[in-house]
Amino acid sequence: MASQVASPSVSLHTISSSTTHSTPAVSPSSPAELSPDDIELLAKLEEQNRLLETDSKSLKSVNGSRRNSGSSLVSSSSASSNLSHLEEDSWILWGRIVNEWDDVRKKKEKQIKELVRKGIPHHFRAIIWQLLCTAQDMPIKDQYSELLKMTSPCEKLIRRDIARTYPEHDFFKEKDSLGQEVLFNVMKAYSLVDREVGYCQGSAFIVGLLLMQMPEEEAFCVFFKLMQDYRLRELFKPSMAELGLCMYQFESM
Repeated sequence: MASQVASPSVSLHTISSSTTHSTPAVSPSSPAELSPDDIELLAKLEEQNRLLETDSKSLKSVNGSRRNSGSSLVSSSSASSNLSHLEEDSWILWGRIVNEWDDVRKKKEKQIKELVRKGIPHHFRAIIWQLLCTAQDMPIKDQYSELLKMTSPCEKLIRRDIARTYPEHDFFKEKDSLGQEVLFNVMKAYSLVDREVGYCQGSAFIVGLLLMQMPEEEAFCVFFKLMQDYRLRELFKPSMAELGLCMYQFESM
């Protein structure tokens, strides 16, 4: 059985419609075995991993006096060393989707929806989520560090609720852990850019889920997109009129 990774140019339709079967794990041990597209994708995955590690290190330096929760945003192993956990077909398919996103999104929209419903592999999730909601390279990302230097009127409320967000999850359950700190940062930053909504405890669970997959700046951008472009902010306005409507519609189904 060949150990070389097949070219990501394999048909998206062929892979997505094929019968599920067991395949050998991908383990690109030598650059010579990889196509240019595979190398480019590896670089993207490595960049995501680097951002997560940088995120973690910066928080440790800022909060050095705080108790370390023992949690981390990602495994210390690099993305490339974890590729062995991806099935070969999945690596090829999602690798091609990422590398040819603009073209695939326009021509294979139905198939993309079907694949997303089946589940995005963990290693690709952060990248794909950002691509799906067009959150990559957003101008507001450059404002994030400045927002954190500002004071929000919602800070006390956010601090109060942090411990009640995913209280059983290893990343968030320890007081003053990295998880709690980045969750606070994202919620505070959003409360400053959307003062009408400000802060609502329910939205912290969305942010927490994003932080399990990506660094805080990327999580902030995806959350901003979800709230603004996908109208989730309507559910979290002080009147909660839209939430009441959704609950009524759900109960009437």
